[in-house]
Amino acid sequence: MSLLGRHRLLLLCLGFGLALFVWQLGSYGLVDETPPLFAASARAMAETGDWLTPRVNGLPRYDKPPLVYWLMALGYLLPGQARWDPLGTWAACLPSALASMAVMLTLALTLERWPQPTSAGTGVRGVALTAALAFALSPLNLLWGRMAVSDALFSGLLSLSLLLFWRTQARRRATATPGAWSGWWQGWLLLGLAVLAKGPVALVLGPLTLLVFALLQGELGLQVRGLRAGVGAALSLAVAAPWYATELVVEGKPFWDSFFGYHNLQRFSTVVNNHLQPWWFFGPILVVASLPATPLLLLGLARALRRPAAAPATSLARFAACWLLVVLAFFTLAATKLPSYWIPATPAAALLIATTAAQRPGRLAWGLTLALAALLAGALLSSPLWFAAVNDPELPGLAPRILSSGLLIQAGLWLALAAVLPLLVAAGNRLLALQLPLMGFALLALLPLWSLGDSLRGAPVRQMAAAVVRHRRPQESLAMVGVLKPSLHYYTRQVVLYEGNQPRNLANLAERLRLERRRGQRPSSSTDDPTVLVVIDQRTANLSHWLGLRPELLQHNGIYQLWRLQRHALDQRAARLERSGGSPDWQQPRAERY
Repeated sequence: MSLLGRHRLLLLCLGFGLALFVWQLGSYGLVDETPPLFAASARAMAETGDWLTPRVNGLPRYDKPPLVYWLMALGYLLPGQARWDPLGTWAACLPSALASMAVMLTLALTLERWPQPTSAGTGVRGVALTAALAFALSPLNLLWGRMAVSDALFSGLLSLSLLLFWRTQARRRATATPGAWSGWWQGWLLLGLAVLAKGPVALVLGPLTLLVFALLQGELGLQVRGLRAGVGAALSLAVAAPWYATELVVEGKPFWDSFFGYHNLQRFSTVVNNHLQPWWFFGPILVVASLPATPLLLLGLARALRRPAAAPATSLARFAACWLLVVLAFFTLAATKLPSYWIPATPAAALLIATTAAQRPGRLAWGLTLALAALLAGALLSSPLWFAAVNDPELPGLAPRILSSGLLIQAGLWLALAAVLPLLVAAGNRLLALQLPLMGFALLALLPLWSLGDSLRGAPVRQMAAAVVRHRRPQESLAMVGVLKPSLHYYTRQVVLYEGNQPRNLANLAERLRLERRRGQRPSSSTDDPTVLVVIDQRTANLSHWLGLRPELLQHNGIYQLWRLQRHALDQRAARLERSGGSPDWQQPRAERY
């Protein structure tokens, strides 16, 4: 491929990446529940200058290392950020978007520099472009690539590290000595950054992928010596260890127990946050994450494992298969399972899809792929028959609004085009013919649906936050009960006392106002601070233990109400509930609090 061809490839990938991950990024708010916690922690870093310990809502946040917070905080430090990014999504989501784009570009450049075996007439540039798009168009990446969480950044750093490892071994000649392997340190450097993005899991997934690949290729010793495994692991630790050591010295046992004990060891060994899933959970996730090209993925996986060891420069599919299976096996063994855990496998899936499509996969694989696209199109085109049954208490009016928008029909039409267009391509890149309509689906149907959902789910919370800012008196405390939305803290910039909808939670709130101390919140009596602002959802407000308190209704948006509540009335009701067995339990240890 000519240099001009490479430039065109990069420009195409960059353009598609900007459209899929950056376009309209600031047009909707942060998605509850986790992204506002990341965003608030990052903004606090930028505003306080404390770049060591992430903090949110007046408490330390030990769940993730700081790299994602640092990158988000840099966005909050840009001049005028609050004016040109009022919803906070540019600053908070841009690291995820840029990491996703970096993976697209690296996938394309890897396949352009080291073409894999293809059928006659299949262009190298086309295969590289389809790999980038197969990654970007994964339903998981379309969502998490626009979210203010650490998953896309972690996946991006781990993926770049693994691709650099493969490229290092692909550069060598068959007779080259291990010492001649150049660039071995780059992958280890990025692996260290991945440890700073999400934790020690990077040091499991990365080396384990290299180990399985080396064993399958029959060159374990050569790979270990060529990639300088011992020195490389030390380099990764040198990148990540300083923050961990400093945080442990400053924060001590709470950091150790929370980060290592709960968020790493306990998440792997036991179920946390009710994320109990069957052992086969990631089987369906594998299928969904590559739709509609899953048949191509499964065929590519089988071919890569069945064929004999390949030459270093043509072993990318086999490397991708090892990569995917390591992620599958590791998170299948984990007790806690979430869909986002599959994201680190999506670049490997993209490589298998693109290389398989370029090798004449056969009528069955293509037929099943197009059938899946047609099936999805049929489900969306028939949405007027079934979508009206969708009912979410947090999204009143969701079904009528979405049906009246016509966006589901548009989405179905794009998927129908994806099912038909490859049939019209007699020769050439059929996978690209499938992917281009999927681009239309993502940009012209999925993004508008996202914005519509935000107007129904996120906008009422932001309106309540604006009302809090208008009505809050100096030193007046703020609480949210029932439906708990961290975005209320983010958009009010106030400490929010969150409690559920059980009778015990009312007693908790009354006692917390009297006793709890955190940054931005001081204990007070009902004499010192006679009122409290309470954001409450309609269902909770109608529960018996919340009725009859005679609050002042200040605002009503969607399912939420803003009350000004007299604390003496709250205290009296709490005392009555305690006598009937609803004793406060807020001081009991909790692994996750905000």
